[in-house]
Amino acid sequence: MIYKLPKDNFTAFARGLAVCWSRTEHIMNTRFSSYGNASTRPSPVSELLIQFANDFRDGVDINLGVGYVNEETIPVARLIAGMQTVASDPVKYRQAFNYGSPAGSANLTESLKRFLISSRAGNLDEATVARNRMTIGACGATSILDAISDVLAPGIVITSDPMYYIYANALERKGFEILAIPEDDEGPCLAALTRKLRELGKAVERISFVYIVTVNNPSSTILSNARRRALFELMASLSRQQNRAIPIFYDLAYELLLHDPRVERFASVLPSDDLGIAYEIGTLSKILAPGLRIGYLFGPQGPFMDAMVERTSDAGFSAPLFVQEIASHFLDHYAAQQLLLVNEAYRKKSIIVREGIEKNLMPFVEELRGGSAGFYYYLTFKDVETNSESPFFKFLTRTTGNSIIDGTANNPLPRVIYIPGEFCVHQQGDLIECGKRQLRISYGFEDTPRILQALDLMRQGIEFAHSKCSLTARA
Repeated sequence: MIYKLPKDNFTAFARGLAVCWSRTEHIMNTRFSSYGNASTRPSPVSELLIQFANDFRDGVDINLGVGYVNEETIPVARLIAGMQTVASDPVKYRQAFNYGSPAGSANLTESLKRFLISSRAGNLDEATVARNRMTIGACGATSILDAISDVLAPGIVITSDPMYYIYANALERKGFEILAIPEDDEGPCLAALTRKLRELGKAVERISFVYIVTVNNPSSTILSNARRRALFELMASLSRQQNRAIPIFYDLAYELLLHDPRVERFASVLPSDDLGIAYEIGTLSKILAPGLRIGYLFGPQGPFMDAMVERTSDAGFSAPLFVQEIASHFLDHYAAQQLLLVNEAYRKKSIIVREGIEKNLMPFVEELRGGSAGFYYYLTFKDVETNSESPFFKFLTRTTGNSIIDGTANNPLPRVIYIPGEFCVHQQGDLIECGKRQLRISYGFEDTPRILQALDLMRQGIEFAHSKCSLTARA
């Protein structure tokens, strides 16, 4: 039987229902974890990029902020052929479209190990590769970073400043504390690290782990082999003093994109790690395709690696098995050729963009880093602020309030987005003031002519900022 509400009672019923619903909304608050509560507010960088992406105009606006790779380096045809090979060979690629092992595809881990040896990545030898264990993340290297923060006890994380802001922000939302160490030309400064460790006092016992991006994102500072080893030895000494393992993670995200022949080749510390505290995090995203989401953890056997595998199982059993098998097939047949192609492409763009920076911006630049590995440049200006409230930023985002500069509301002039340095330095670190004059630009995603156009617009933005300062000084 269906009850029909009288028409003259419907309005009263609807009003009563609305009142009940509003009361229900009021009393039914979700109980968040501390991480969940912190995650309801977007990080500053996320908020900035979301705002820009909402009305981004392809072919008009220029995105130098996004860390996407060069589309022209993604071997789409060979990946499609690889998928067909995987699907047609059920003997080698068993049950490729079913669930996989949380430790990762046996084919992929073996392919990666062969690749590390043949490419001389990190100067690893066969004995070191055989002695250590490899596991594949659930969804790229980022999922490995996330798993580390779940597996290890919250505490102090030592990292560089400028920092990999995405991971640092996530760590703080999970209850970790960041100890940011200012960089010099070789990586995190040893003198600054020693001083900060001394200042910790007894809190030094709360160090959870060390996280270093070997070609730093955002600054592109290349960790020298001497500094890499010194950091390891310092953590080994501290581990012995505290009678516990303090893991040090080297994130190799951009190491395979070392395209400057003048720079020394990387040398891993794994061959000499007699304590079992050093781990390397690698990815195929930068040399193959980010959409494959292939990341791996490589390091000593033991309870930590066991826990990481279990964390992958909890997160979703495994990375998609057929994707792992496609990556394995590609590494076995095309790795060397792809590595050469990708590095040639980025070297070419790096040189042209460097020339554009020198032409448009160098008179205003105090320090320039990058261009030798990866696909970022990191600039420190002499007297121009780059934060989201600065005249420079407002000029490039067309939010000055001046229609001659901004264009119309419905048709703004071309805009340029970058990553302001204020988001890259730690807010309790030593570089807060310096960060206000810094920015990161990517030469990975946009075409070279568009990047050069953006650099010219940045020059105009600096001139606008200087004019605003002159007017303020006269007032």
